[in-house]
Formats: sequence, structure tokens, C-alpha cells
Amino acid sequence: MRDPLIDSSVTLGVTGSIACYKAADLASRLVRAGAKLDVIMTEGALRFLNPITFAAITHRPVVTSLFDPQSELAMDHVALARRSDVIIVAPASADALAKAAWGFAGDALSATLLAAEAPVIFAPAMDANMYDNAATQENVSRLVSRGVVIAGPEEGRLASGLIGRGRMLEPAALVDHVRIALSRHGDLAGRKVVVSAGGTQEPMDPVRVVTNRSSGKMGFAVARAARDRGASVVVVSAPTALPAPTGIDVLRVETALEMMDAVNAQCEDADVLVMAAAVADWRPSGAADRKLKKGTARSLTVEMMRNPDIVASVRKDIVKVGFAAETEDVIENAHGKLVDKELDLVAANDVTSADVGFGSDTNRVVLMDRDGGVMELGLLDKYEVGHHILDKVARML
Repeated sequence: MRDPLIDSSVTLGVTGSIACYKAADLASRLVRAGAKLDVIMTEGALRFLNPITFAAITHRPVVTSLFDPQSELAMDHVALARRSDVIIVAPASADALAKAAWGFAGDALSATLLAAEAPVIFAPAMDANMYDNAATQENVSRLVSRGVVIAGPEEGRLASGLIGRGRMLEPAALVDHVRIALSRHGDLAGRKVVVSAGGTQEPMDPVRVVTNRSSGKMGFAVARAARDRGASVVVVSAPTALPAPTGIDVLRVETALEMMDAVNAQCEDADVLVMAAAVADWRPSGAADRKLKKGTARSLTVEMMRNPDIVASVRKDIVKVGFAAETEDVIENAHGKLVDKELDLVAANDVTSADVGFGSDTNRVVLMDRDGGVMELGLLDKYEVGHHILDKVARML
């Protein structure tokens, strides 16, 4: 399995808004990700950007009129609608929302939307008062009731100088919305995947914690890969600087006990659990209620107690994937974990390597399954590692 954007047919509708400049960035990101992109510009959009901008990015002609004799739409006004796997309108003006809601078809974009059977995403961009207006909200409700995705808008400073809800989502987030639309028939569609991520923090006092070097990047990468295969994904994350990925619910916890409670609650109706978090094996037996002072002491002794095994506490009838971050005897230790924790699959890696250590964007793992299968993966982006793991999970399901 791979990024659903690769070789997909995406149509980008660009309407008249100052946020048009973001549409150029969005087009570039979609093309770089492997999509075959067609662009339709409305008359309003032409007042902000030249079609040459998008033609240079896509290497394809830009549609600007329903009646252009040089356009394939002049011969077949549903050509783009038929070949599109997904249509995204970004920025989507109030006028574009109104036309789509009421079924107008007087321009190339409206006609394409009316003829489309592919999923449609609107990314609104307008003044806050315009978006909050009852007429616009009614149009949004009409579109949502028909299955259209309304991505955004965000709250922030607008071109008018006002602060309010009306900013177009950033292109990176919109690319993920396109991925989600494309993955609706993926091999994990209809499945719920729970992923743990990050390193838990066990308090010694109100200031200090016992923790580890996990960044959470591997868990979040697995979560994105699962999302891009159609799964409903929940991440139970220990403290990390990583933002919540688009379309994924992230539950923030701190300690191993909090993670255990959250994981068990989410696994009640889940199909898969991927324990990518680095969970503390031990915690201070009693955290001080005040900051421990150095004073004149030359040493400090902290009594530790064992944390419970989260995987063992989860119901048995779901696919369980574990990670083994080792510094020695990687294969032997990982196999022991596979057996002792009754896992279906374990991903083992040597965290002492500079290119795959904590915080890196790449990983080199060995996958070991319950049937004795062993697969060594070379150095890969963690998102790709996530897909290799989920290839095996999908077969197990």
C-alpha cells in the first residue's frame, strides 16, 4: 500500500479570494505527492492569479471557461467530472458555496461539480461576517447533508483586518483531506485502529519527571498510514511536540497508568492496537507534593514500582502490534516480547543507530509475526514503515 495520492486524478477548483495564493502552494504539494492535477479557475480567480501559474505547476492546460473552444469541456462538459477521483475547491468563496448548494451550472467549475460523482471538498475562505451569515451557513448545511466535506475555515486574522473565522486551511492540511477522501475504499475502511505514541512521563514531584527519549514520530506515522488506508484512527499520545494529524483524534495523556486507561477505553470497539509508545516500565512509588530541594544532600534515592503491562490488559480478540526498541540482541529480545506479550506482530529496531534513533524521521526495522515470519526492512521513512506494518495487519484482519 502507498500514498493514495500517487497516480490519483484530482481536480482543483480555484475561486475569487485573496487566499488564491495558497491554492498555488496546494497545487504544488498535490503534484509533488504524485497526483495528476487539473485546475479550473473561475472568473473571480482570474482577477487574482494568472492561469500560467497553475499550468507551470501541473504541466496541463488550465480550464477557465465552459465555452473555450480549446478546452475539452467545450466538447464534453463532464470530462473532468468523470475522470476525477476527488474534487477540491480551494479557496471556496461564498459565491461558489451558494452556486454548489443550489445546483447552478453556469460556469466550468459549477458544471463540473454538478456532474461529479467523486467526493467533493470545499475549503471556505472569506470574511468572517460573510461566513457566519445565515445564508452562507444554510448553504454549508445543504452541502454537508449531501456528503460534501467542508474543510475549515480557521479562525485568525483576515484580509479585512478583522479577527474571526474565515481563513482558508493551510495547504498541508488540505492535502491530507484529499488523502482521506481518496482512501474511503482502502483496505482498512470500516476498521478502527488505536495507536499509542510518545514517551510517558512519571512524576517525581510537581516539577521533575522520569521519562525517555521517544519523540512520538513513529506512532504518528503509523496513524497517518492507517488513516490513508481508510481506517478510523485514534492516537493515545504521551507528551510530544507533534501536532494532531488531520482527520485523526489524538488523546493526550502523561503517565503509563493514564495511557493504559485511555488505550483500554478506545480498544473496546477497535480492530487493531499498535503500541508504538515508549511506556515507562517503572514509576516513582510516591510522587512528592512539593518540589524536592537539593539542599546539602549529595545523593537522592527514589523508590520505583513496576508499571502494569498495557498490551496484556487489552482484550484478546483484536490484532496487537508491538514495538521493540533495543540496544542489543535485537532479534532475540523482540522474539521474547512477541511471545511473552502474545502479540500478532512486533517491529524491532536498534535505537543506537544514528539514522534511526529517537527523533529521526527514518527507521530500520525487522518485522516478526506470530507465524514465524521475519521481514527485514531497509532504511525507510517512518510513514513507509507504517504501511509495511499495516500490510501485514490487513492480511491478519
